[in-house]
Amino acid sequence: MSRSERARLSAVVFVVLFTQLLVYPGVDRLVASLGGTPTIDAGTAFLAVQLLAFVLFSAVWGAISDRAGRRIPFVVVGALGGTVAYLALAALVLSGGGDFGIALVLRFFEGAFTIGAFSLAITMLMDLDGGHGKNMGAAGIAIGGGAALGAPVGGQLYTFGPLAPILTSAALLSAVAVVLSTVPDRATGQRRSLGDALGSFRGTPELLVPFAFGFADRFAAGFFGLVGTFYFRDAFGLAPSGIGLLLACFFVPFALLQYPFGTLSDRIGRVIPIAAGSAGFGTAILAVSLASTVPAAALGMVLVGILGALVAPATMALVTDLVAPHERGAAMGGFNIFGSLGFLGGILVGGWLATRYGYFGAFAVAGGLEITIAILTLPVLFRISPIRP
Repeated sequence: MSRSERARLSAVVFVVLFTQLLVYPGVDRLVASLGGTPTIDAGTAFLAVQLLAFVLFSAVWGAISDRAGRRIPFVVVGALGGTVAYLALAALVLSGGGDFGIALVLRFFEGAFTIGAFSLAITMLMDLDGGHGKNMGAAGIAIGGGAALGAPVGGQLYTFGPLAPILTSAALLSAVAVVLSTVPDRATGQRRSLGDALGSFRGTPELLVPFAFGFADRFAAGFFGLVGTFYFRDAFGLAPSGIGLLLACFFVPFALLQYPFGTLSDRIGRVIPIAAGSAGFGTAILAVSLASTVPAAALGMVLVGILGALVAPATMALVTDLVAPHERGAAMGGFNIFGSLGFLGGILVGGWLATRYGYFGAFAVAGGLEITIAILTLPVLFRISPIRP
């Protein structure tokens, strides 16, 4: 296994997350071009329907891959299916037949396919040797990098029109199939029934610990993706390009620090990075809502990114620690179900709270959730992943 193999797989993960975040900074403008009303509720619906598809299909892709004992064909199908869906969304606008209901259906279709490419690319990183923390750090830096660059680049793309992020996403996802043709498939090749594959992660209840942290971490990401976008607009009067840069203050350190922090968790264990990082992460989220200036908010977002980077790779590595190689696809699918539910919750619950109770109440829930999960799961975390000397 070469370092270039890890880099190519990380590039695939990066592209999928990058394309997902491109639409966020100007989602209200995209919604309007698709025939919807540019409100927070319509923006929530457009972002949430993709995540609903993530929830419904993540474990299915993983289980099918485990059953077949192969990953690459399914990553390719997922990427190409996402490409078709993005092109169909663009065609809906260009044909002059903008219908927001049809757009939501196409967005669901896109999510159902791209989650296959995303989840199985991470699973292929799990299949590599070299240390679970290091491999999941590579996945994490790709996830964080895609999110970090997706927001500001998306904000700039919107200056060319609302379809620019959609067409860019289609082009990039089509390139994923080419990249995957250069990577060997290191799945175990152990064929099993689909029912066994789907049930494999249910036989390891300890997985609920990393699943819970994955839920909370993605809740925060989804929260900032929607509520943060509207909060920074309303509190500081920022345009999409400025909002994208402020979101990048979170995503850049979140991306750059995941590989070294993941490697650190291989040396000292998963407990300290997960427990300490989560408690600080939640506190930092709340602090962002108290910032009175853009520089103060940017500093708070940087702190959120650093602490998030401490938690994320150790959490994904814990999933790999707990399951057998032939169960990794389903286990990572389960992790992404909880992660997608968290992202969906960050959008739906965060948007609902912000609309009805104000931004501070929404930030308090997002930060408090992370702290609460850290406290409740700490005893189990010590049992399944002791601190290493």
